[in-house]
Parts: sequence; C-alpha cells; structure tokens
Amino acid sequence: MDDARFRGLLARGLDGIAAWEHGWRPFETATVSDVDAATAEAAIDALVERLRDNYPFFHPDYAGQMLKPPHPVALAAYLTAARINPNNHALDGGPATAALERECVAQIARLFGYDEDALGHLTSSGTIANLEALWVASRLHPGKRIAFSSEAHYTHARMCEVLGIETLVLPVDARGRLDMSALRALDVSANVGTVVATPGTTAAGAVDPLDEITVLARERGWRVHADAAYGGFYALIADLPEARLRPQTWAALKHCDSIVVDPHKHGLQPYGCGCVLFADSSAGALYKHDSPYTYFTSAELHLGEISLECSRAGAAAAALWTTLRALPLRPREGLGPILLACRRAALAAIERARRGKALMPVVEPELDIMTFAPCRPGERVAASSISARTEALFVELMRDSQRPFYVAKWRIGGAFGRAALPSLDWDAPDCSVVRCVLMKPEHEMIVDDLVGALEHWSALV
Repeated sequence: MDDARFRGLLARGLDGIAAWEHGWRPFETATVSDVDAATAEAAIDALVERLRDNYPFFHPDYAGQMLKPPHPVALAAYLTAARINPNNHALDGGPATAALERECVAQIARLFGYDEDALGHLTSSGTIANLEALWVASRLHPGKRIAFSSEAHYTHARMCEVLGIETLVLPVDARGRLDMSALRALDVSANVGTVVATPGTTAAGAVDPLDEITVLARERGWRVHADAAYGGFYALIADLPEARLRPQTWAALKHCDSIVVDPHKHGLQPYGCGCVLFADSSAGALYKHDSPYTYFTSAELHLGEISLECSRAGAAAAALWTTLRALPLRPREGLGPILLACRRAALAAIERARRGKALMPVVEPELDIMTFAPCRPGERVAASSISARTEALFVELMRDSQRPFYVAKWRIGGAFGRAALPSLDWDAPDCSVVRCVLMKPEHEMIVDDLVGALEHWSALV
C-alpha cells in the first residue's frame, strides 16, 4: 500500500473520530497543555532525525531480526483508536475496544481449534503472555517443574525464575526440535507438571512435534503449553500442500492446555500485541480479583479480571480486529497468502543454496527462517573459523556500497551444533552462523540476490 492510500485511510479514521468527538458539548480548549506550532514542529523534526538511526526494517533486503512493518490498515486503525486512548483493563475504560478484543481473540482461538469455552486475551508482548501461561501452570500443578527444550525461547527460563518455579531443560535433535527420546525417558522422579512445546523456535524456526508431545502428556498427566509466539499463524496454511508443512503438528494445537501467539509478528500488528489462550476457561478463576474503583459500569467480566496486566492499549485490539476484518484468517485469501509467500521464500532460499554448494544449511527450514554456515556442505573446518567468517560476512554484507543486505547471527551451542553440523571440528564451545528471517512476503522476490550475496562474501571472508 503506497503512502497516499495510507494517508487516506488514516484521514478517514481520524475524521470519523473527530465527527464523534464534535457531537459532545463544545468546551474551551485547555491552555495548560498547548504547544505553539513552531515548537511542536521542531520536536517532530528532531524525532524524525533521530529515527534515521535505524536499519531499514521495512525493506526486503533486511532479513535480520524478527522485525517487519505493521500493515497500513493496522497502523491506521491503531492511530484512529489511540486518538481516544482507551484502556482495555476494564469495560469502563474501553467498552468498544474490549468487545473488539473478545471478537478477534475468539477468531484466533478458532484458528487453533479451541472451542467457544476457551479463555483468552491480548497482552503487551509474548513474554507477558508466556508469563501468564506459566503462572497458571504453576498454580494448577504446584511444586511441579516446567520442562522445555534448550532451543525454547529464553523467556521461559527467565519467567520461571521470576515465578520461583523449578525448570528442566531438555536436549534437541539435529533439527533443533525437542528430543522426544529425552522426553519419553522422564519418569516420576523428574517431577514435571508442564511441558513447553515450541511450534517455531525463534532461532531457527524449528517446530516441536506437538502431536507426539500431547499424546505423551495425556499419558503422563502433564500440561502442555504451546509457545507459538512466532510460528502460530502458520497453522492457517498447514493443510496447503505447497506449504510443505506437517499438518498433524499444527492440528495438535487444539490438544494443548494453553497457547501463546504474537500478532505483532506474523499478524502484521504494531508492537506490542501478544495473545494468551487457555483451553479450559476455569483458569480464569485463578486471576479473580476486585478493584474498589474500576469495575462498576457492568456486571459482565472485565478483561482486567482475567489478566495479570492492568492497563492495556485498547488501540492494539482495534488494530488487530480491523486487520482481521480486512485480511481474514483464511488459507487462500486474507492472511494466508502472505504467510505462504514467506514460506515459499524459505523453500526457495534453501534450494538456491543447495544449487550453489557454497553455503552449508544448519537446519532444514520448517517455517521462514534460514540458517547457514559460511562453508561448503560437508567441509571439514574448525567451528572457531566458521564463527570468524560469520562475523566478517555479517559486517561486509552491510558495508556493500552497491547493495547492502542485513542478516543476523546465531550462536549455536556445542551439544546441538555437533548434531546439526557433524563435519565441523568443534574446537570451541559454540559456533556463530548466519541467520536470515524471511518474514516479509516481499522476501520471495529477493531470494536469489540475498543467497548470491551470502555466497559471494562467504568466498571472500
């Protein structure tokens, strides 16, 4: 969407809100907060200048961190609602946006196969969403440990420390997925209450075998929490043959006790917009609290009564609701084709790299994240040398005066690295490799150029 269309959308939204505002009794403009035009414009100009100190996150030549621009519809909706600045903690602070939040959260719950009894809400981030899920798990299985893989997001260890919960870190297989043999080997003495499964690790996009995990968990009496913060929306296209995903993995989401997904990643939303869902709505009783001055206009459940957070931006709910109205959760239209383009980009990248035989893939991409060691496949080389090449390649790619590319680095621990890269001489405890996040649909158009640049600089460094 070009700038003119975005400005038109934003003007439409703000004009509509202004018409609503003008329906109220006019009042004198407050003078205390007034800022003269020259001062306000100078402040904005200064901000624009400071914001130039950024990488081009919006551009397909940026394939580094998990950063992408929000959809113009989402941004226009956010700014429109932010004009009112509702707070979705209580119906008193945001009746309209609280209703929008319930509706869009229900759509996400249905995407994962949850029924109408599911409980959920938006959060300010995936970290807070995971905190809530782990907190509920600890209340339902008090004194039990929470198990997750060594490639699970670091937030789980950090949040368990905050909550005072013991953890158990399990190894991964050669593709970065939770090692099922290690999980099956756990006995009663492991004292596990909850297993965290990750359908889409943030390092390599590895997808834990949820179908196997949920079956084993039912046998052992464990809860299963799915941290689908990054990969969750891929459930939308899991049944499409051209996506080359594993449908049974994504179908098993409905058997998980809780799920986290980040609409501010593949849901095209501004930061921060996370979401936590619970299959059993009785989990809401654990949150139950009262506020002597907040919940007074409605006997209905206020979202703050089922959330650890208090103040939450109603504008985030408005943005997500509006986006899902414009880009519905359907595999062949709406959001589906956008995800499919990202998946095709990753598949094209791995095929291009294999043809070139100048880069060694670390793991087979299961979503849209590519990882490469800067060496020929099977080449016998020291891990420390790979790290040095990666550091040099990372810098030179950005310095290229003709066309810079922006990628990321991934530091692989030796235990996993030896399984994923057996040809390396592991002379160091870890090894840095190249990581590319192809999460923009436009990445599909630049795959050959990006992989070609990686091959070019890999040969030179």
